[in-house]
Amino acid sequence: MDFDFSDDQQQLRDAARRWVDKAYSFEHRRAAVAAGGFSRDTWNALAELGLTALNVPEDHGGMGMGAVEAMVVMEEMGRGMVLEPLAQSLIAAKVLAHYGADTVQADWLPRIASGNALVVLAHQERRARYRLDQCESKAEKTPTGYTLKAHKSLVPAGDQADAFLVPALLNGTQALFLLERSAPGVTTRGYLTQDGSRAAEVEAEHSPATLVTTEGLAALELAVDIGSAAVCAEAVGVMDQVMTITADYLNQRKQFGVAIASFQALRHRLADMKMQLELARSMSYYASLQLEQPAEQRRRAIARARVQLGQSMRFVGQQAVQLHGGIGVTDEYIVSHQFKKLTQLEMTYGDSLHHLGEVSARMQTTAGVADT
Repeated sequence: MDFDFSDDQQQLRDAARRWVDKAYSFEHRRAAVAAGGFSRDTWNALAELGLTALNVPEDHGGMGMGAVEAMVVMEEMGRGMVLEPLAQSLIAAKVLAHYGADTVQADWLPRIASGNALVVLAHQERRARYRLDQCESKAEKTPTGYTLKAHKSLVPAGDQADAFLVPALLNGTQALFLLERSAPGVTTRGYLTQDGSRAAEVEAEHSPATLVTTEGLAALELAVDIGSAAVCAEAVGVMDQVMTITADYLNQRKQFGVAIASFQALRHRLADMKMQLELARSMSYYASLQLEQPAEQRRRAIARARVQLGQSMRFVGQQAVQLHGGIGVTDEYIVSHQFKKLTQLEMTYGDSLHHLGEVSARMQTTAGVADT
């Protein structure tokens, strides 16, 4: 299989990397965290680069690119630990393009492409844990449309977003709705998460909403799989930067008059980190390449990738902190923030144990079908 990137894909990576290096330094990120974990100016800068338009079809003003281009960009966002939820635009664009009616697409996709509308997935409920088929939110049909009664947690930039993709039960079956933050009855409560990004509790009390699709569970699974592939790519970017910083530190830190990078035991630990990074990179590629496959194959691939990424994130993060010693956990040093980022990514859209259970369940289902 050819894993070389095309010239266009490499140029896209270079453009994203130059922006991160120039406009999103560690000091800039710390200031953004102190200011609340989300910057509309930074979001507009991402839109000016065309990154919010990546997955939007060309007919609606987007770039019409695919999963590999999205992966390339998310790797670079990971290198800078960019706080703004670019992955949410990738999710919203794909879900609306695949499931939305023509009127919904015409209304929202151009705004997503231009960055004028930040549309985020709001699916997590307090008692659902990571199960997508568990939903307590309710939707009702009215003479003028639909209304929602819902409470969603950990919504990315929820108090800054313009609209939400919200799963809710309609006549006992899960459907997916688009809910505007400005709609009557919608309230949000924002807060910082562990890695410094912004999230919110979102409540809707009989709020008017637009039906996207009655195939709510299938649409939600697609959304979460796109998000999980973005998590994989972003984690690879973070770990790649962790490796660079850790190697530089070992070459600069001296003990007994020599750089500690010359100590064989530490070199072996760095080599183990590199191996975990490359395993993660390979599985990130695998996850992105499987996004266009049928749902069962796609879900199985995503779960497998997330198991490996979870193991790699934990190993690389812990080893980096240990190799740095006490400085590795100080707020002033970048590695502590990278460790927090990796820890949060590992739990986004399901932790490693959840995905290991998904792999096991799907293998048993496949074996059962084969036996039959």
